[in-house]
Amino acid sequence: MNETPIPITIDPDPLAPYAICPGWKVGGLIFLSGQASIAEDGSIVGENDFDLQLGQTMANIERVLEAAGSDMSKIVKVTIYLKDMANFPKIVEARKEHFTPPYPADTIVEVSSLALPELLVEIDVVAAG
Repeated sequence: MNETPIPITIDPDPLAPYAICPGWKVGGLIFLSGQASIAEDGSIVGENDFDLQLGQTMANIERVLEAAGSDMSKIVKVTIYLKDMANFPKIVEARKEHFTPPYPADTIVEVSSLALPELLVEIDVVAAG
């Protein structure tokens, strides 16, 4: 097993202006940076619209996992940061839509702010490679 960390690259990379690598492969695991509702061109998708932001965030997770040679079915751990815990029921529905049993381990926390003021949700994941 190769234990040398390998950066995951995507092009275009909307996180590059922030000096953030989209993720890393280490051994058999993939660690994604927090993904949010940032389009490939760096614009925010769905300002003030949680549903649009969650959809773009999940699409970004899929994109980075695909670049790493993985997919949503291999996610083992999810950490979700919400600006408003009132959106928790939408997270439960998204989990059912994007993941299959047995569902990934999960942590959900409410935060006062995220990296950009327009963001309502950020999600990071650990997946098998």
